[in-house]
Amino acid sequence: MIETSEILQTMRMIQEENFDIRTITLGINLLDCSDQDVEKCAQRVYDKVCRTADRLVKTGEDIEQELGIPIVNKRISVTPVSLICQGDPRPIARALDQAAEEMGVNFLGGYSALTQKGMTRADERLIQSIPEVLCTTQRLCSSVNVGSTRAGLNMNAIREMGEIIKKTAARSADQDGLGCAKLVVFANAVEDNPFMAGAFCGVGEPECAINVGVSGPGVVKRALEQVKGQPFDVVAETIKRTAFKITRVGQLVAREASQRLQIPFGIVDLSLAPTPARGDSVAHILTEMGLEMAGAPGTTAALALLNDAVKKGGVMASNHVGGLSGAFIPVSEDIGMIEAAAAGALTLEKLEAMTCVCSVGLDMIAIPGDTSAAAISGIIADEAAIGMVNNKTTAVRVIPAVGKKAGDRVEFGGLLGFAPVMPVNHWGNEDFIARGGRIPAPLHSLRN
Repeated sequence: MIETSEILQTMRMIQEENFDIRTITLGINLLDCSDQDVEKCAQRVYDKVCRTADRLVKTGEDIEQELGIPIVNKRISVTPVSLICQGDPRPIARALDQAAEEMGVNFLGGYSALTQKGMTRADERLIQSIPEVLCTTQRLCSSVNVGSTRAGLNMNAIREMGEIIKKTAARSADQDGLGCAKLVVFANAVEDNPFMAGAFCGVGEPECAINVGVSGPGVVKRALEQVKGQPFDVVAETIKRTAFKITRVGQLVAREASQRLQIPFGIVDLSLAPTPARGDSVAHILTEMGLEMAGAPGTTAALALLNDAVKKGGVMASNHVGGLSGAFIPVSEDIGMIEAAAAGALTLEKLEAMTCVCSVGLDMIAIPGDTSAAAISGIIADEAAIGMVNNKTTAVRVIPAVGKKAGDRVEFGGLLGFAPVMPVNHWGNEDFIARGGRIPAPLHSLRN
């Protein structure tokens, strides 16, 4: 039962500390929509999405109004399209985008392929279509899983994704490469992630499910302001207790949406997902711990503490915490990260080190437009290797800014924010990427 004191604390978090439910995401299984006739498949996909999600947005708005809890986004995730498409995937992409528009959701994820061990013909067709699809649709998001702890790294897919990111950036050059903001390359992708752009409904998921993403960097920072100078044991306990409160609200919203829509409740993803708004920054949590700026020595340790405490608090509050759950560090979406990158305190290499201990990986990072496809593939390979060896989800969402160099600025608007263009190591790696093949799974993958 939610107690009166919890209600009052939640009201304060909403009014003063930028707390919100970042997303209600409806996962929809599309495996039964497959058909050899692509147009029939696309129609089936459109019909099922519209039929299943017809009350999603209205229900979210009703809950928001009745409980007074901001629900920023209502979204849909679907089965990876490469698993249902037996031909050209572009008609399905158009059908999904149309359905997303008509349902009133801001993003739909699942234009995806799972290639960690190899690529099917359907995977290849989908990957080649990504630049066109992301630059001709408004709401569709794409992801490709290129590695896992069990399978190792598919270096052929990684090499190809470097080229795909370059092509996507070129096609959306007039928008500072915005198409790339809707494309994520994963290792160890999870099946119930409610956050875009990497959300998809995995094959182990039910017919449909409600997954909720909760966010509250401002709440955590405000809590830490009350324990200035205290030992890290106190810091960790404070974050854990705060994460518990945040997750409880997410659990309430998820169960309410599940009951009203008569759709099973999946998970609450407690991820401290920042926005460009001041007072809603993960980087500022780190500075509250005593760092002058994110990127200073000690940043990785501070982030490790934050990520672990958030997870511990979340699992105390709900039996079904899942998704990615932890702390996100998307540069363009976090005012503190933006300022640190612009000041030179935060480099690509430091961000890579930070991804060893936080949720996901190199996220929303603008890089010079002349960065080679091989260099991008190398960045992906490095990040995927971290995920593979550490048995965690990692990802890359980089945006080559065509015509811009390090120190310039890109603008995306809204929750995607803005960012300085960060320099990339200029030493070559073409021969390394050209090898292809697979990097074998680590020894600790053999755990049967």
